[in-house]
Amino acid sequence: MTALVALILLASPPGYPDENRVQLKEGPARDLVLGRCAACHSQDYIPMNSPFLDRKGWEAEVNKMVKVFGAPMQPDEMAKIVDYLATNYGKN
Repeated sequence: MTALVALILLASPPGYPDENRVQLKEGPARDLVLGRCAACHSQDYIPMNSPFLDRKGWEAEVNKMVKVFGAPMQPDEMAKIVDYLATNYGKN
C-alpha cells in the first residue's frame, strides 16, 4: 500500500500555482508590491492571505517580511505597500 501511494505521488505533477494566472489588482503601489514582495515569493501569497488579514494584519506581515526575512524596502515603501494590500486585499 505504501509503495502504491509513493508511486501515485511521484507520478503526479507538482502542485505549484500557475504564476501567470495570479494577477494583482490594479492600484497605486501595485508595481512596488510586484517589485518588492514578488522578489522573494510568488504573487499568490497575497490573495491567499487576504481572507485573514485586515490593515493591522498586513502591517504586521510587511514588518515581519522586512525585520525577520530582510525584505529590501524603505519605511515609505512599507507604508505604500500596506495601503495597497489593505485596500485591495484586506479582510472585509
